[in-house]
Amino acid sequence: MCLSMQSTDQIPHPVIRRLPKYLVHVQELREDGVEWASSQDIADALGLTSSTVRQDLSHMDLRGISKKGYETSQLEAVLRQVLGADIMHHVVIIGAGHLGRALAEHGAFARRGFDIGALFDQDESLIGKSYGAVQVMSMDELATQADKMQIDIGIIAVPSAAAQEVAEQLVAVGVKAILNLAYKHVKVPAHVTVVDARIMESLQELAYALGKKSDLEK
Repeated sequence: MCLSMQSTDQIPHPVIRRLPKYLVHVQELREDGVEWASSQDIADALGLTSSTVRQDLSHMDLRGISKKGYETSQLEAVLRQVLGADIMHHVVIIGAGHLGRALAEHGAFARRGFDIGALFDQDESLIGKSYGAVQVMSMDELATQADKMQIDIGIIAVPSAAAQEVAEQLVAVGVKAILNLAYKHVKVPAHVTVVDARIMESLQELAYALGKKSDLEK
């Protein structure tokens, strides 16, 4: 199997958006001791077609073996390299509410290449408490900790009204990648990348899909 690949700049954006799904699935297969996976196996697991899987992986010059498919260890290695998951990224969460605490207590991040190093909040009653392997720190300590931790990614898990201020604080300490979980778009300089992840929009999309299906069934 060939392990060379194109630059990610040459891979279409829709393909890039599917690659994390492939990586998570392949990691699960590896954890279950599965050594080989066909394009049809992967497609069935992810709700895709086998031709889509083959076309997506062809951008990385990954070629399977007849009747065996792709070797999961090599497929994982290539996907991790393309997605930048072959190195550990240092992550902090801003907001120690229910959402922030749930993320901090989730055990899978480190296995996927994301080390959550700290949880920050302004609520003095939360400071010093531990959730998962991280301790809640005061927002006043963000700048100092940023120098120590070399933060790669900041996760915004605060109410919408505070999201812009938090984004600006993250930018000010040198964070160049932000996952925004607040239900409000934040404005940042061009050199900072923001990804908005909004559960409500996804639920509304599903509600629309349900409505369309109901109309078709009438």
